[in-house]
Amino acid sequence: MTATQERSVPKPVFTDAEAGAKVFPDSGARRFNYFNPAKRKQSHYEDVTVEVQPDPRHYLSQGWLYAFADGRGGYPLEWTVLKAWGSDRPVPERGPGSGGKGYDWPALGWHEFRDPNEEWELTLYRYNANVVRQLNQNVEAARQSHAFDQWNRNWTQFVAQHVGAWMHVDHGLGLYLFANANRRAPTNMHNNAISVNSMHKIRAAQDLALYNLTLTEEIEGFDGTAHLATWNDDPAWQGVREVAEQLTAIDDWCEAVFAANIVFEPLVGELFRSNLVQQAAPANGDFVTPTLIGAEEYDYAERDLRYTRVMFELLVDDREFAEHNTKIMQDWLSTWVPRCIGAARTLQPLWSQPDAKPSRFEDGLDRVKSRFSGILSDLRLQAPKELAQ
Repeated sequence: MTATQERSVPKPVFTDAEAGAKVFPDSGARRFNYFNPAKRKQSHYEDVTVEVQPDPRHYLSQGWLYAFADGRGGYPLEWTVLKAWGSDRPVPERGPGSGGKGYDWPALGWHEFRDPNEEWELTLYRYNANVVRQLNQNVEAARQSHAFDQWNRNWTQFVAQHVGAWMHVDHGLGLYLFANANRRAPTNMHNNAISVNSMHKIRAAQDLALYNLTLTEEIEGFDGTAHLATWNDDPAWQGVREVAEQLTAIDDWCEAVFAANIVFEPLVGELFRSNLVQQAAPANGDFVTPTLIGAEEYDYAERDLRYTRVMFELLVDDREFAEHNTKIMQDWLSTWVPRCIGAARTLQPLWSQPDAKPSRFEDGLDRVKSRFSGILSDLRLQAPKELAQ
């Protein structure tokens, strides 16, 4: 038997100079102290979210650890025209011996944002799992009780064509607007809130797609592909489609979130969901569809709008750039309000299609305009004259 020759391999030598070997007073601490909490006591959300993303504007004195092909590193602040205090300080020149020069360039204004929903990975999974579980139970209960047999014939066609068409809005905004804005936002606090918003939209689109498949199985003659022709060709939807596609083409991440959550959702989303589908469905024998639409309405009204308000309140109150930011937001309103009002008005023929009709289109439009004006008032922005269209 041939003896196995031992290979000459360097042996690891531990010197206690490795990262993490040093013992200091906070070595065993389960909470962090490198940030100022929003309240008297820091929250678990802050511990797992605040400044987890490395940022040379605070710590990495050597600059970003990676860069894009054009030389820009990490998360450029130029990805939005809005500014937060500290942003205009010159970028320190890096070089041998520059050491801690990065610490005197904080751009701290962006880092003041805290999501009032305190969203992070665990909360996202728990919330969406609970929503999907409840929706699945509602749909299954409807199947077992043959609730779909009670629908008016015209309402069945309405759901196939128009409720189904809304999934294209959710899919487009979730995947191409909010997911993109999440990558461009400069802090972990923004990233988490916006990415959760993206998942809300994608989940809502999936809810409608799966619901469409269920109705195809349960209702004889239900056309599960009708939403495609409606979205592509129905004149009533082309205004919404045009604005949705324009929204996904916005390059500035702040403008994208502002245009979607401050303008489009109140003037178009809530008009369709709350003032048409939610009102018309029960009178046409449908008590199932409102549970899906209501879940999405809650996502926006109670969670997504909530973080958006806080995010932009900080910017309109910024200690350096309040006037600059307010002027830009007013310009955005002048651009997006007439587009969204125009899109809302193209939907008007939908109000006459169900057998049991909801309240008048003009009444619903007045309600969403009033709600929109309240959102602007909270941000101390002026409603543009185009709102009167």
